[in-house]
Amino acid sequence: QVQLVESGGGLVQPGGSLRLTCVASKTGFNIYSMGWYRQAPGNQRELVADMTKGGIANYLDSVKGRFTISRDNAKNTVYLQMNTLKPEDTAVYYCNVVGGYYNWQRTNYWGQGTQVTVSS
Repeated sequence: QVQLVESGGGLVQPGGSLRLTCVASKTGFNIYSMGWYRQAPGNQRELVADMTKGGIANYLDSVKGRFTISRDNAKNTVYLQMNTLKPEDTAVYYCNVVGGYYNWQRTNYWGQGTQVTVSS
């Protein structure tokens, strides 16, 4: 089983920055994409950003220009740099990995979630 270990959440003032990190612990595992979702109370979980192994990134419209996703494929690690944070960015952020032990697999794996709170 793949374990995803997240770090970097916390409390920040509006306009501040945070960097989330997620490490996929399993070696010999084929990762197709890595990314971040978020879920605020009363809302559905939504994709914030993801990136394929080839480096193609996809962003939620409301975070474009403020958030940047990056990957270190050698370390099975994905980062989310969040700048100019707004109160509406407050949510639990979940790391997501899509892949499997076979190259064709597209199984979803989830981290435990890390709280991001933007408040003055």
